[in-house]
Amino acid sequence: MKQGDFTQVAKYYHNRPAYSAFLLEKLIACVKAQDLPMHSFCVAEIGAGTGKLSKMLANFGLKLTCVEPNQNMRNEGIAYTQSCPIIWREGSGEDTLLESGSYDWVVMASSFHWTDPSKSLPEFARILKPQGYFSALWNPRNIKEDSVFYEIESEIKRIVPELQRVSSGSQNAKKYEEVLISTGHFKDCFFMECDYVEIMDKSRYMGVWHSVNDIQAQAGEVRWQEILKMIEQKIAGLALIEIPYKIRAWSAQKITHQS
Repeated sequence: MKQGDFTQVAKYYHNRPAYSAFLLEKLIACVKAQDLPMHSFCVAEIGAGTGKLSKMLANFGLKLTCVEPNQNMRNEGIAYTQSCPIIWREGSGEDTLLESGSYDWVVMASSFHWTDPSKSLPEFARILKPQGYFSALWNPRNIKEDSVFYEIESEIKRIVPELQRVSSGSQNAKKYEEVLISTGHFKDCFFMECDYVEIMDKSRYMGVWHSVNDIQAQAGEVRWQEILKMIEQKIAGLALIEIPYKIRAWSAQKITHQS
């Protein structure tokens, strides 16, 4: 498996956690013009994956266009959101293929770290309307040292000592307030965070692990199977698994240059 290629894991993505509706409501209130009705608030979700966030945004009544480069992921997203009035398109963070100046809000959920900010941020500014916003969200696990999740992470590091996680818990520690304004296209970055919990059965929890790309790519098949077996053993005595997450969002406003 190639790191960053989600073709083989797309079918497992429906197992992944959602995002906090509470945080989304507050975030929308911050980035949307107060006098603009929801159905006129045009949103482009880039790297939309299988539509986990997409359906939540559509349920707020937003006018939504989803862009996803991977065909398998996009197909899963189309199927998952078929009851929602969402437009799906092929494209990437660096080349969305969307119309210039057409969107009030551009958002990426657990995917901005796969882009090159020197190219994706100018692209987001291009498709945004004047005064529009870009937001990057993540839903990393909130791992405590006395938990089974900490034990699992420790074992993974033992099995794959050279492992470099792309986005997971404390590893997702980039200073995005600096990244978002680094190209000169955005200003006034602000941060939101809240706790979020999902309860899963063992089947879904293992499905989440099957959707993880970076560990599989770096571990190789033999060690990956060892990791899966270890996790199954760790959760064997649990009927349900209560997983704490920390939803984080960084947002910045497009700079509109006056002529």
